[in-house]
This record gives sequence, C-alpha cells and structure tokens, in this order.
Amino acid sequence: MYDIMEEEEFEFEAVELPDITVELPDIACCFCPQAEFNGKSDSLFFNDGVRRIDFVLVYEDEDMKEIDKNRTFQKRKVSASLMKMGMELEAARSVVDEKLLFVKVHMPWDMLCTYAEVLHIKMPIQPNDLCTTSSPFNFLSCITKHFYPSEDLIAKETEYFTAPFEKDRLEYFYVKDRDLFFTPSMRSRMAYYILSRAPYEVRGNIKKFGVTKLLDGGVYKAAYPLHDCRFNVRSKEDECPNERYLLYNEWAHPKSFYKMQPLDLIRKYYGEKIGIYFAWLGFYTAMLALAAIVGLGCFIYGYTTQETSTWSKEVCDPLIGGNIVMCPQCDKECTYWRLNSTCESSKKLCIFDNYGTLVFAVFMAIWVTVFLEFWKRYQAELEYEWDTVEFLEQEEQPRPEYEAKCNHERINPVTRAKEKVPYTACGRCIRVSLGIGTVLFWIVLILASVVAIIVYRLAVFFSFSTRLQSDLKELEPFKEYVTAQMATSVTASVISFVVIMVLNILYERVAIWITDFELPRTKTDYENSLTLKMFLFQFVNYYSSCFYIAFAKGKVVGYPGQPVYLLGKYRNEECDPGGCLIELTTQLTVIMGGKAIWNNIQEVLLPWMKNLIFRYCTRVGSEKVIPRWEQDYQLQPIGKLGLFYEYLEMVIQFGFVTLFVASFPLAPVLALVNNLFEIRVDAWKIITQFRRMVPEKAQDIGAWQPILQGVAILAVASNAMIIAFTSDMIPRLVYYWSFSVYPYGDHSSHTMQGYINNTLSVFDIQDFSNKISLSYFRYRDFRYPPGHHRQYEYSIYYWHVIAAKMAFIIVVEHIVYLTKFVLSYVIPDVPYTVREQIKREKYLSQVILHETNLKLVTKRLKPLGGDYDQPNQP
Repeated sequence: MYDIMEEEEFEFEAVELPDITVELPDIACCFCPQAEFNGKSDSLFFNDGVRRIDFVLVYEDEDMKEIDKNRTFQKRKVSASLMKMGMELEAARSVVDEKLLFVKVHMPWDMLCTYAEVLHIKMPIQPNDLCTTSSPFNFLSCITKHFYPSEDLIAKETEYFTAPFEKDRLEYFYVKDRDLFFTPSMRSRMAYYILSRAPYEVRGNIKKFGVTKLLDGGVYKAAYPLHDCRFNVRSKEDECPNERYLLYNEWAHPKSFYKMQPLDLIRKYYGEKIGIYFAWLGFYTAMLALAAIVGLGCFIYGYTTQETSTWSKEVCDPLIGGNIVMCPQCDKECTYWRLNSTCESSKKLCIFDNYGTLVFAVFMAIWVTVFLEFWKRYQAELEYEWDTVEFLEQEEQPRPEYEAKCNHERINPVTRAKEKVPYTACGRCIRVSLGIGTVLFWIVLILASVVAIIVYRLAVFFSFSTRLQSDLKELEPFKEYVTAQMATSVTASVISFVVIMVLNILYERVAIWITDFELPRTKTDYENSLTLKMFLFQFVNYYSSCFYIAFAKGKVVGYPGQPVYLLGKYRNEECDPGGCLIELTTQLTVIMGGKAIWNNIQEVLLPWMKNLIFRYCTRVGSEKVIPRWEQDYQLQPIGKLGLFYEYLEMVIQFGFVTLFVASFPLAPVLALVNNLFEIRVDAWKIITQFRRMVPEKAQDIGAWQPILQGVAILAVASNAMIIAFTSDMIPRLVYYWSFSVYPYGDHSSHTMQGYINNTLSVFDIQDFSNKISLSYFRYRDFRYPPGHHRQYEYSIYYWHVIAAKMAFIIVVEHIVYLTKFVLSYVIPDVPYTVREQIKREKYLSQVILHETNLKLVTKRLKPLGGDYDQPNQP
C-alpha cells in the first residue's frame, strides 16, 4: 500500500486522545458475561459467530481469600473500565484447567474508527493506478521468480493510495467490507493500545493503569492476540485466511529453505517491525554471499600456496630452521628450542597471512559500504510500500509507564502549551548521569576481566611449558601440534567465552533497570536507549580480547636479559612463534562458534522444551476439543524486548565479519551458513513456538543503522592495523623490496630467501647469568647484534618496517575512505523510481483531497444558497 503525502490544502484535524483515565465505573454494574465453549476449535469469534476476537486476557479464578481480594478487585475494575469505554467482553472457562478463565475482547466498529484516528493508521482511499517502472535489474527476475512462493498460495496484495484515517470522512475511504476494512493486526494493535492504558486504581494524584503492570504482578497470566489457525493444519472456518499456515509452509518449513521470504505477508500478519527485521536479515544474508565467495577464494589460495611459501620452507628446513636455537619463552622453567619445531604452525599461518588477505580486507571495506548504501535504498522502497514514509514521532504515543509518572508541568517548546512530564530538567540530568556512570562501571569491569585472563595466560603458559610435553609422551601423533602456546590460547579463549556469557546475563538486567529508571517517552526512545547501552557493553565484552591479541599481545616484551613484566611478577606474553595472527583466528573461531551454539540453544531448544513440558503437564484426553485461544496460551510468550536480541546477535556477528576479517577470511562463510539457518529458525520459532506478537509500526531498523555505520568506519582502521601490526606482511614486503638486495642484502634480485635469518635478532648467551654450552641464540625482534656499538637497540630494519606500517595504514585508510565517500555519494538513499512515484502520488493526492474538500464546502453552502432563492418574508 502506498502513502499519500499531506499538503497544506488538506490538513487532518488534531485528534484528542480519548480520556481513558476518567473516574472508574462501579464494578457492581459491569460484569464480564461468561459463555460455554461451543466446540469450534478454529473459531476466532465470540460464541455468536459475529464478533471477532481482537485480544485475549487470561487469569486464574481465585477464591475470595484475604490475600487475593486486591487482585480480584483489580481484575473487575479493568473489565469494568474496558466495558465502559465500549469494548465487548466474553469469558470462557478453560477446557484443560478449570481454574483458568479466558476473557475475549472485541472492539466494535465505532471504537475501531476512533482509535484508528488516534493512532494515525493509514487506510486506503483508492486503488493505485500507477504503472511500476521497470528496473534495470529486472532481468534477474527470470531467475529469482523460481525462488518466490507460489502466487496461487500467497497472492500479491492490491496496491492503494492511503491517508491517515478520519472518522468524519469515512465515505471517502475505500471501504468494501467493514469486517475486513481493518486487518486483524490493526485491530490487535488498537486493542493493545487501549488495554495498556485501562485504569484499575486511582488514589488522589496516583493513577494505576495498564495490563502490563497487572501481568508483571501476576494478576493476569497472559495477554495476547490470536493466531488465525494452527501452523500445520488449515482452519475449518471458511472466513479464516490461514496466514499462519501459509507462512509455515512457504517460509518456516525446512523444505522451503531455498525460497525467498514472503515479506508482505510477514508484515501483514506480524506488523512492520517484524517485517523490517526479516527484510534486513534477508538482505544482509544475500550480500554475505558475495563476501563469502571472495573469502573462500582467499582461503583456498592460502591453503594451496602454504607449501610453496619461501619463508615457511626456511622455517621447516632442517639446515636453516633446524640450526636456529630460539630464546626460552619464560624465565625459569622454559628451555631453548629450535625454530623448525614450529613448522606446522608456520604452514597454518600461511593460509591466513598472505597477499590474498590484503586484497580481501580492502574488498570487505568496500563491500560494507555497498551493503549499507543499498540497504538504505531497499529500506526506502519498503517504507514507501508499507506506508511508513511519514511515520513521524508524533504518531507514536507515549509509553504507559511514562504517562503514569507525569506529575510535573512544563511548557512545550513547540506548541507553547502546558504539558505533563515525569521529571524536571535536573531530574532528567540525574537519571542520564546515573545511566552513563553504570555503563562505564561495567565497561571497566570487563576490562578488569580481560586483565585477569591475561594473567591466566601468563601463569598457565609456564605450567604448560614444563608439563605438557611430558604428559603427551604417549600421544605421539598429537605432540607436535599441541604446543604450550596453542594450549594456552585455546583454554584462554574458552574461559573468555564463558566470562563473556556470564557478564552478558548480569549486565542485561542492569541495563534494563537503568533504562526503566531513565523513563524514555516512547517505545522507540526506550529501545534506542537500551540498544546503545547494550551495544557499548557487548562491543567491549566480545571484542576486547580480540583487540588485545591483535594490537597488544607481544608488542611490549623487551628482549632477553631485560624482559617487561606485568604487575612486576609475570613476564609479558609473547606471540606464538608463528605470530599472533593465528591466535586471533583461534579466538574468533571459538567466540563465533560458541556464540552461535549458545544462541541456538537459547532461542530454539529452550522454548521447544518448555512447550513440550507444558503440554505434557496439561495433557488432556484426545476426545477433548481445545479452543483456539487456549491452544495459543500453551505457547511461549514473546519477550518484552521482542526483536532486540535478534538484532544484537546479528550486529555482533557483523562486527566479527568486518572488524577482524583480515585475520579470518572464512568469517563471512561461517556467517552466511549461520544466517541461512537463522532466518528459518527465527521463522519457525515465532510461528510454531511463540504466541502471536502484538503488531508494531516501524519505519527502519532504528538505532542499529548508525551502529552499523560506526562499525563499518572502525573496520577500515581495524583491518589496516591488523595487516600492519599483527601479520608479518609488511616486514616481508620491506625485506623483499629493500633488504634482500644491495645495500642491505647480498642477493642480486628481489627475493624472500634469507628472510627468516634476517628478521631474527641475535643475543649473546654470555650476557645471561646461567652459563651453558651455546654461544648465542635468536629471538623475534629487529635489534643490533652483540658487539655492535649500539647493541640490542632497534636496528634500521625496525625503523624501515615502522615507517612502512604507518605509510600503509595512512594510504589504505585514505583510499578506502575516499572510495566509501564516493560510493555513498553516487548511490542515492532513495531510488529514482521511488522518488518519481512519490511525486506522482503527491499530485494525485492533491487532486483527490482537493475534490474532497470541495464537496464538503459545497455541502455546507447549499443551505445558504437556498435561502437566497426564497422571497423576503415580512
């Protein structure tokens, strides 16, 4: 459906919010009538078969005990308030548990019209007669059409011009059938709006209202809109559209994994907020396919060239690497070791640390820009098609929790009228400051945990260095692969993952409490505030250990004889002999894999187990027919934050894919595989395991959009620094172009031969207090040898490498940022065809609305004109 742009010629009159906090009615005069279940398990109507069920409330029928009197009073007050406002109620006792009562809520036509106007719901005025402009990419439709659900099952929706609904101008809206004019999702949204503001207690200036508080207090057991049918069986009712059944078969069922998502039906059934999430997830997954192909090609290139790498051959050569004795990696327990003992790890490093990785890192920096720019274009198309182009802030009503606390008066800066607010300017400052302080405290706590894991690495490394080889004597095939560095890295990664999960659980509760205390005005404000808090925490929590390995580990270790100690006790951790890049890859693999497994357990296995246990505990005889509302009650309730954790999971994954892709080219491949499952698992979960969500309006993905843009900008610098400081690519390039030939080298042409010998510094064994038979050993650094007048100081090679690294970062960043800027400028946020359609609709809407106003004026002038035709009376 398409949106009509409002102009000055036609302005909708301001609609005052109906007063639903008036004096409460006497509960003695309003009772919720009870009706016996009529045996129709698929019915979506009251027992009369006429009034549609728009919402369901569930509570337990309690005896009039002293402890339960207040709850019973509150329930009766809510029912009385709803009936006084015009809602129609019908109660039915549970078939499974006689203690449970289900209150079915119906909104009559007049009430629907009133609240459609309050909520600025856009409704059709006339069918859209515009022709869709052909897109230059339409040639792909002949391929993709085979992947869309059949139009015989999911018909394409008729397109309309729309405008915000007005009750007084009902005759100008396209009403074919009053029962179908407002869709079930619209009706549920309006019903929930009223229920969330229904008063149940007023004491002086203190007002208590909203079914949400009663749910939290246990007065009501549940509140939800109904699914239209069972997910795996068509409804027997003729008027049922069976949309849930269609979504399951054409979207959530495993057999439909290759099909495109029916986004219009998802939006129609669940609302724009759910629709925009799955649209974004599907678009992100489709874009990942290209990144995955390039990343897989980079990995294959590294895997096939690992045996041909000159420097890796030198490490494994018994005459080169076998004759190089390396410095012990700890002070007392560690022994000297030969370089060729790291042969396997150096080969593995070649898979990830090669020139293909450099190309892939630059490609990903451009890919992320293209992804964000084309998503904005696609999002603009959805806004136009789903009537959210003009979804303004004033259309979103305040949260009930906000309205309940409005005790202070202020002058509205826009209208200059008095309005109620829950806090003064000083009070708001205190609330925000407390929130910022709490977030900073938890970030410091995360950093403290990272330091603790570093200390663990240092302490355990010494133990593994002395005991690991002796413990693995019997496991000879694994002895050469399981080194002290690898064992330390893997165990530290697992511990880091466990700490991340524990801190997530604890901080989540704190973040929600702080956001509740801040009291944001609208639900969008609430979600944006919580999103920022949670992402800042998750960013530090998930990525801090990766940043440590990439940019801190092994950078400040000193040299033999003068090592650097942490806390004055632990010698600073050095990188694996193959470099820190392979450790960063291990860390990313553990966290990404562990996170995916943990999320699937939380999102799929737990709801399924809960539903299974609930059905087992409440099982009844097969001869009993269970009504639709009770079948839905047996499903799991959707969380208060809805899609927040789904977005958070994907954005954290997006960070792993972009921030550290230079060290792990397979990250897009793993993300693609995960997302292909994620789309179907999320679909299966919300359709089969959860009650129907209350539909919500949404224009875009909210605060996640700027977060994605920020991650994309940071990813350029992050990958450039990984290549410069974590990998050995720059030292190898410096050696190849400068130090392999005259005046620094002895080779006649540029070559990588001699690289290993040239990049290992020499230390005189006599400078150690403990004397052994060796005369010298080697260590990883660029320092002058003993006997030089500047012995053990940084060599000219070191300064060449540092200069090359800084030049690389500056050049790559500027080139990539310039490319990103050009792409952002060249690719418009709104497609040209959409802009033209909006302009066309502006013109048509002006004509339609001008004629509407002209008819109204003509009606009002007719009586006046008739008076002029009458003769003057004496």
